[in-house]
Amino acid sequence: MTETPPIFRKTAFDAVERARALIFDCDGTLVATLPLHGRAWAHGLRCSGKEMPLGWYFRRAGMSEYRLMDEFEAEHKIQLDRPEVVKRMREEFLSRLSTLDEISPIAQIARERKGIVPMAVASGGARAIVTATLEATQLRPLFDEIVTMDDVTRGKPFPDLFLEAARRLRMNPSDCLVFEDTEEGLLAAQRAGMAAIDVRSLVAPGACDFEKRSFA
Repeated sequence: MTETPPIFRKTAFDAVERARALIFDCDGTLVATLPLHGRAWAHGLRCSGKEMPLGWYFRRAGMSEYRLMDEFEAEHKIQLDRPEVVKRMREEFLSRLSTLDEISPIAQIARERKGIVPMAVASGGARAIVTATLEATQLRPLFDEIVTMDDVTRGKPFPDLFLEAARRLRMNPSDCLVFEDTEEGLLAAQRAGMAAIDVRSLVAPGACDFEKRSFA
């Protein structure tokens, strides 16, 4: 396994020590969900009569359910039965929660700061999925607040999720440090006026979602 360069470890440590609150993305940051999400979306979208290659989803990882279906409809020039697609996708995801693993280097940061600073999860996923993911990996008790797309109008790269998390934590945005794994999420943090750490600089290749594994 590739060793994380010392400069990244030191930079992250210093930023965490300075932050008065921490906000974590969920998928690909705290939990390696990408392979399962890909399988679940392929299952859900199959009712449209169109197949979704895993690579298509991987290139759009981090998008909200609404945006993902917008893009699928536009590409295939169809109109989805969205409630049915979402129902099937979520059922498939929730039936396989036992396959999920935490991303240990990031989850450990949350464990070490529990009780020291307020912490939240801010995810573009649906509350039912995000909460189940955190409970399945035993991470839910670490966080004071969970903010999802059910709580805001606009997802990442808009700053709404992070601003709502700061509001619930009763913290100024400038006092919050965000952990993210996507360009959209990092841009959202910047727009919220928050410092951010790209977790891809802290996690060894293959230890996270970035290898884009498929299921057998």
